[in-house]
Amino acid sequence: MKYIVFLLVLAGIVFSCKNSSEENENTDPQYESAIVFGDTTYNFPELSIPAREQAIQWGVLEDLLSVTKKLNGSNFQSLKNRSEQLTEYSDSLFKKIPDTLNTNQIRSRLLVLKTRAELLNQVANRGTLDSADIQNSVIEMNSAVKNLIVHLNEKFQKDKIDSQRQDNERRELKAKERFRDSIMNLELQDKENRKM
Repeated sequence: MKYIVFLLVLAGIVFSCKNSSEENENTDPQYESAIVFGDTTYNFPELSIPAREQAIQWGVLEDLLSVTKKLNGSNFQSLKNRSEQLTEYSDSLFKKIPDTLNTNQIRSRLLVLKTRAELLNQVANRGTLDSADIQNSVIEMNSAVKNLIVHLNEKFQKDKIDSQRQDNERRELKAKERFRDSIMNLELQDKENRKM
């Protein structure tokens, strides 16, 4: 008789533990929609005009920036969907870098962005909802996108400075050639005047 009571109590404990673990895994849909992730006041830096023109040609970048901006202030379900989109977009960006942007700095920022997007997607699609991990992943994603934008702007600013420097060097060379030619012409005229 003691064994039967002991087995019944043990079975009751096992079933109750199993039910509580299932309850922890199943998240309440109302709870999921009530939580807002990201920082709704977060502002990404603006792309410079040349960077914006490049983004238009590199269409996936515009899509990624748009989805990332919508990521802030989204609920859990939309965050899951957007994290999948970000993973696809970041993978596409990393695989198809335009030649003008194929530098170590841009590639490394794209790799960080791709990694952050994959981590966000993993955290969002876990069996259990950990809002702190998701919030940290969104913040890190914001930071990765911000760093990419900053480096894109710096790249185009550096290219503009290099182009201006080359133009200035060409103008200086032409001015030196004209000066040298004018001196040569004056010397020739002086020689001709002496002969006469």
